[in-house]
Amino acid sequence: MTPLLTILIAILLIGLAFVGIAVKIWAKKDGAFAGTCASNNPLVQAEGGSCGFCGARPEEKCKRDELPS
Repeated sequence: MTPLLTILIAILLIGLAFVGIAVKIWAKKDGAFAGTCASNNPLVQAEGGSCGFCGARPEEKCKRDELPS
């Protein structure tokens, strides 16, 4: 493969990733990603850590909606 072809393929793949993320945001209600709170993450739940964004513990519901904008 030539370096130019490799660069073009890389740009195409990155572009497809951005389009996929944009479609996911557009399709979701309020443009929010589902399950981004660490309290929903099984790895964090096993360690007993809290969410770095909203502070929710694994046994608590995400506090994202309670945070000031």
